[in-house]
Amino acid sequence: MSLAWKPDWPQAQQNLLRWWKNEGMALNLVASNPAPRERLPRPERPASPAAAWLDPVYRCSEAEYQLSRLHFLAEAFPYFDTLIGPGTLSTFLGARPEFADDTVWYWPCIDNPDTYGPIRFSAVDNRWLDAHLALVDEGLRRAQGRYLVGLPDMIENMDTLASLRGDEQLLFDLVERPGWVSEKLAEINQAYFQAFDLFYQRVKDDQGGNAFAAFQIWGPGKTAKLQCDISATFSAKMFRRFVQPSLAEQVRWLDYSLYHLDGTTCLQHVDALLEIEGLNAIEWTPQAGRPGGGSPEWYDLYRRIKRGGKGIQAVGVQDEEVIPLLDAVGPQGTFILLEYRERSLDQAEALLKAVEPYRQ
Repeated sequence: MSLAWKPDWPQAQQNLLRWWKNEGMALNLVASNPAPRERLPRPERPASPAAAWLDPVYRCSEAEYQLSRLHFLAEAFPYFDTLIGPGTLSTFLGARPEFADDTVWYWPCIDNPDTYGPIRFSAVDNRWLDAHLALVDEGLRRAQGRYLVGLPDMIENMDTLASLRGDEQLLFDLVERPGWVSEKLAEINQAYFQAFDLFYQRVKDDQGGNAFAAFQIWGPGKTAKLQCDISATFSAKMFRRFVQPSLAEQVRWLDYSLYHLDGTTCLQHVDALLEIEGLNAIEWTPQAGRPGGGSPEWYDLYRRIKRGGKGIQAVGVQDEEVIPLLDAVGPQGTFILLEYRERSLDQAEALLKAVEPYRQ
């Protein structure tokens, strides 16, 4: 498969596969393109936040406008991000979305666990699923071999249950009705698999692979980012009891998996993540106010993850931090997602040339 806006996509795919196997490195590097590939007018943003998230024509037009003005170097690739807020699986299962300019909030729907009944996914008469599929389908219709259409970040596991139940109530449930929590997590996993497959069957490429909206990953099979951000609020023991089994099932079902580790309050779960057989890699996001992913402060964390047999993804890395990071933790199994900034093609190519010895 080739991409008109990424002529070296086949080579980038091979490099990404080597990263998944811990045999090589990946680098996500983009540069400004002062001469757009196509003269595309920038669409007017809808006045309504809901329309700005949900209007397929606007979303695709805005994405094409932005993508046409970038060069994609190394393992970076052009893709239409089909995200509708951070966690639309919950809306497919009954949560009500509230749209803001830069995010989407979800109103819980489980008031009484004793009477609510099973959590089930249905593709029939599902308003928010239909809205999301319409966005994906418009992207597929318009891509025409220029860019990929990413699988959306639906989110899963305990974070989805938190959206359905409410964070505070769920934390009480962990203590007061642990059996109910485990039962609901098992049901959410099945809903996740059904919803994922519905999108995957649309966007998969000729290798059976898919691009994933979050953290700019691609793999030649079912590929996704997994997470449990609410685990910042509970112990490693609870993580192993409630979250680890669901994650392990997701990893077995997927072909390529990246876990999103969000902030220092989640670091107590690293050992439990390293215990999950088949989990390919762990991404690290320092919280606001802490140094970005390229800081030497995180080198020991990256080494620890690698010693555990997983690859790493460092995000928010500055250009000048790339070589010191590679020297400190090694290139094999290292994915560097650079902080987006205005950089010229000459600047990007100079950085790429400096990185080439680490690709051997």
